[in-house]
Amino acid sequence: MTRTLLAAASAVALLALGACGQGGGGTQTRDGIWAAGSSTVFPFATRVAENFSRTAGGAAPRVESLGTGGGIKAFCQGVGPTTPDIANASRPMKASEFAECQKNGVTDIVEIKIGYDGIVVATARDGGGFNLRLQDLYLGLAKEVPGEGGAFVANPATTWNQVNPALPAQRIQVYGPPPTSGTRDAFLELGMAPGAERVAAMAALKESDEDRFETLAHTLREDNAWIDSGENDNAIVQTLTRTPGSLGVFGFSFLEQNMDTVKAETIDGVAPSMETIADGSYPLARSLYIYVKKQHVGVTPGLEQFVMEFMSEASAGRGGYLQDRGLVPLPAEELAAQRAIANALTPMQAPAN
Repeated sequence: MTRTLLAAASAVALLALGACGQGGGGTQTRDGIWAAGSSTVFPFATRVAENFSRTAGGAAPRVESLGTGGGIKAFCQGVGPTTPDIANASRPMKASEFAECQKNGVTDIVEIKIGYDGIVVATARDGGGFNLRLQDLYLGLAKEVPGEGGAFVANPATTWNQVNPALPAQRIQVYGPPPTSGTRDAFLELGMAPGAERVAAMAALKESDEDRFETLAHTLREDNAWIDSGENDNAIVQTLTRTPGSLGVFGFSFLEQNMDTVKAETIDGVAPSMETIADGSYPLARSLYIYVKKQHVGVTPGLEQFVMEFMSEASAGRGGYLQDRGLVPLPAEELAAQRAIANALTPMQAPAN
């Protein structure tokens, strides 16, 4: 009797969510968990979904790779079965995205850090070696750079040795993620902007006009020196093997899976590894997140259990199955703190920026 009443209550709740969901919710329902977003988090979420399906039964979770921006946009469209339960993200949610969620009735969002990843700049395994500095990334890939007389000009560099004589005399050709990708956002924040600050004219500009600095530091070339290559990082890996001399920007987990065909270049003399990403010595290290729609907990079957599986010791812990996929685990104390947030489903506060 109790089980029948619970099932009926769950069905009523799903219908209510469908009725109030924005973006065409109607009275549609769905049984399975739906997670969408970052291509970097995608293989981790997929692995958790596979394990969860084997142990919990029921409908298999649906995991989509839309890019961080695309996933959060879908997540923030409203409450109900036509919107994801979880947004996977390779960067923190922006204040503007949080505000959009609130406007559309997504008022209780649980932010959970699942681990670390690094952004790598890689070449084909048999390619020449690079020892890139952060300022080389800005000077090689920014759309505009300082010219003579203090004016900013269209980037004139065509080969890497024009940026830095210590680099190979190879054409600047970098394949990377599109604007919707959290990997691209993180590359701009961790690589391009700090690199720009090392250039005297840009450092001075930051002091006098921070908005202009941000625009210049975050705008990549559009002359085929930087080439948007979609949300699929594996496609970038494959492109490097077909395009001698080119570089690619993607997540560390994809490097781990393709060590036989590509290699990572050092940044400021530091190579990406589990250790250098975890201790922060690798300049392009970042945190990975999932965002959970608390209003769907108790309505989407198994959602709370799926989140706890994601944060379990067997999954996200040191030596867990996500580490085998390339995730850099959180330190034990930090993992325990994030697990407590997941267990209590503590809503996040509005981001500062």
